[in-house]
Amino acid sequence: MTDTDPPVVAIVEDEPAVAESYELWLADDYEIVRAHDGAEALDVIDESIDVVLLDRMMPEHSGEEVLQEIRARGIDCRVAMVTAVEPDFDVVEMGFDAYITKPPERSNLLDTVETLLDRASVDDEFQEYHSLMARRGALEAEKSEAELADSDEYQDLLDRIDAKQTAVDDGLGDMGSEIDFVSAVRDLSDDASAHAEDVDGAEWDGNEENA
Repeated sequence: MTDTDPPVVAIVEDEPAVAESYELWLADDYEIVRAHDGAEALDVIDESIDVVLLDRMMPEHSGEEVLQEIRARGIDCRVAMVTAVEPDFDVVEMGFDAYITKPPERSNLLDTVETLLDRASVDDEFQEYHSLMARRGALEAEKSEAELADSDEYQDLLDRIDAKQTAVDDGLGDMGSEIDFVSAVRDLSDDASAHAEDVDGAEWDGNEENA
């Protein structure tokens, strides 16, 4: 992406009506690339892509497999899982940057894309910290306090967040804008919880049963 070109968003979704809804919401501001399954996603996602909206359950390759391959290839893009699969403790080991449960609100989808684009220039430490916080937010929006307390995976995630937070804070120095960014990232779990409470009233043009 150059200063004059619009950001490129890849919509990876096997349900055409759902993909069309996302494209209608985003097309005014972004260049859209679509893939209808995991195999096609791996063909079209390259360094030209800025943000990927990735379904989790798809033919050919699952969203997790596509995400793993994106990271293995070192493609510098942000990935939001957009799925009807409610997050379980397996998400602790997934390297997504945001997790949105279907059906998404239009405003939430647009805000997520904008936020991920805003973060495009920050360094790897911040990217990893944000990813860990996104996983925490996804779990806290779905699981009870008792379930979280009983989960070794969740406790390990908290430990990793604490360690990464220390590393990020140690590297900040006097960079005030970066401090503001970290403060914003630390609010992500609250935003995810609020979205989970509001999702029953979400505007939706696609098939809610599709993952």
